[in-house]
Amino acid sequence: MTVRAIEHIGITVPDLEQATTFFSDAFDAEKIYDMIDAPLAGPDIETGLGVPPGTRIEAIRMLRLGNGPNLELFVYSGTQQRNPVLPNDFGIQHFCVYVDDIDAVAARLEKAGGTLLSAPGDLPGGDAGPGNRYLYARTPWGSTVELVTYPSPQAYEDRTERRRWRPAVTDPADLSRQEP
Repeated sequence: MTVRAIEHIGITVPDLEQATTFFSDAFDAEKIYDMIDAPLAGPDIETGLGVPPGTRIEAIRMLRLGNGPNLELFVYSGTQQRNPVLPNDFGIQHFCVYVDDIDAVAARLEKAGGTLLSAPGDLPGGDAGPGNRYLYARTPWGSTVELVTYPSPQAYEDRTERRRWRPAVTDPADLSRQEP
């Protein structure tokens, strides 16, 4: 068995066009296709997804995001929906986007309607290294997203031969840091 990587991240959004515009403006995401032509509902959806009776999937859209996982956007109706989870809640609490210029992407994210929760800060602990930074933000509908950049070796790299997955690099000077 070979596990390669995360293929996509599913995100429920209140407005498909707003979310598409946000991800496009903030991260250069590209719309690939809309998955369904008509709403999906009924016992197969309710059982297969573990959602309450009466839930309808109004739309599903696939976006391409850099050279990492795709984003699959969902719009649901027919059931009560809760607020997005916060990082202290159980379950998947955020997704992280690797960026080369965290200040520029933070400005784009904010201009696209997101909210920065802080200014970019230095990565701590095992992630520390010169220029290694992060910040957390919220999408216009309240989901949490992290921006991260680590152009320098990370502190943990001195303690183990294992390496985190990182996006493919395009700068030939960085190829020595790319895991095969």
